[in-house]
Amino acid sequence: MKITWYGHACFMLEGSRKVLIDPFLTGNPLAPVKPNEVNADIILVTHGHGDHLGDAVEIARNNDCPVVGIHELSRILSAKGVEAVGMNIGGTAKLSGVAATMVKAFHSADVEEDGELIPAGDPAGFVVEMDGQKVYHCGDTDVFMDMQLIGELYEPEVMLVPIGGWYTMGIREAVKAVELVKPRYAIPMHYNTFPVIETDPEVFKKTVEDRIEGVSVVVLKPGESFEF
Repeated sequence: MKITWYGHACFMLEGSRKVLIDPFLTGNPLAPVKPNEVNADIILVTHGHGDHLGDAVEIARNNDCPVVGIHELSRILSAKGVEAVGMNIGGTAKLSGVAATMVKAFHSADVEEDGELIPAGDPAGFVVEMDGQKVYHCGDTDVFMDMQLIGELYEPEVMLVPIGGWYTMGIREAVKAVELVKPRYAIPMHYNTFPVIETDPEVFKKTVEDRIEGVSVVVLKPGESFEF
C-alpha cells in the first residue's frame, strides 16, 4: 500500500482502490494539491469539523464516489447531493473490496454552516483494510486506554497519529497511544498546519523509537509517500 500525506489529517491510501481520508485541502496552507486534482474511489471523514470534512463534497461529486462517515454526518452530506454512507462506532463498511471499521475518538464533532453549529454525531477514527493490509487513522483525539483494544482486535500495521497538541493529543500522549496500539509504523499528523499546533515531529520520532521496540516512525512532508 502507498500512503501519501496531503498535510494536516488528510491522507490518500492507494492499493487496489484509492481511499481518501479527511480531505481538507482548500484553506490548508500545507496542501500540495487542489480538490480538482484528486482522484478517489472512497472518501472517509472522521468528523464534521471543517479541517477534516474539508472538500469532501466537491471531491465526491467530481469522482462520483461515496463519502463514509458517522450516521448523523451522513444525513447532512446526503442533503448536499452526494452518496453518503452512514455507519457508527464498531461497525465495518465494506465498499469495493475495502473494509473501513469505525472506532472511537475523543473530540467534538459539530458541523458549522453559515455561522451556525449543527450537531453531526460523534468523532471517530477508522481502521482501513485493503489488499490484506491495515491502517489506523486515529482522527482527532486524545490518547485513551481502548486504543489497546483497537491494536489487539485489528492489528494495524500503520498508525496515523495526531501530535500537534491544543486540539488533539500532543507528543507525550501520542507516544503512549503508539505504545498501546503497537503498529509497525507510526506516521505523525495534525501538526504545523497553524501556529497553535506547531511542534517538532523529530522529537516524536526519537521518543517513540527510543522507548517502543519494533515501531518505526515515518515523518512525511506534505506530498510525500510511504509504501509498505
